[in-house]
Amino acid sequence: MELTVECQKRPEGSQPNALRRGGMIPANLYGHKGTEAISLVMNAKTAETMLKKASVNNTIIDLNITDIPWRGKTLVREVQSHPYKGNLYHISFFAVAAQDSVDVEVPLHFVGDAVGVKQESGIVDTLATSLQIRCNPDSIPEAIEINISNLHVGDSLYVRELVLPSGVTVLGDTEQAVVTILSPQKTTAAAVEELEAEAGTESASDSDAEAE
Repeated sequence: MELTVECQKRPEGSQPNALRRGGMIPANLYGHKGTEAISLVMNAKTAETMLKKASVNNTIIDLNITDIPWRGKTLVREVQSHPYKGNLYHISFFAVAAQDSVDVEVPLHFVGDAVGVKQESGIVDTLATSLQIRCNPDSIPEAIEINISNLHVGDSLYVRELVLPSGVTVLGDTEQAVVTILSPQKTTAAAVEELEAEAGTESASDSDAEAE
């Protein structure tokens, strides 16, 4: 997915809180020129709409800084919000056009009906929902699709076994399991253990209350 948004250079001396009250969001652009950063400002509604469609470290943003002028492909690197109100506070962009490769996080999409579920009454246990990868800025996958159709009860799929798009390299532990098919017996046993643990916690709380 690729989006296009416009912003402007932040006026010198402007205060972030004053900008927010005026319906604008402070932002920065990094990576376009070595370690140099540009202070930006963008319309709050534009920023909110963008973030409904874009994911941090995943979606290419075609950023147009109208008054410099500068235009290029970027990633949203960081989004800051108010700690309890949730209001958008600040956005950081990273220019990728000048980079040979970028490190991004992409979601995992599990497709297919596992044999272990259809025929063996097993349960799909998803152990990871995203993956850190390195790839060319122009070929960031929206997601990595994982077909679980051939998995039986007791089977697992590991990162090293995933079929990745051309040019994509996994970052991190390739021995990590991303999905497994649990047997119904193990699932039931785990549920019982969880219930027993909760009951034990409640009993301890009641005993403490009585002691008081």
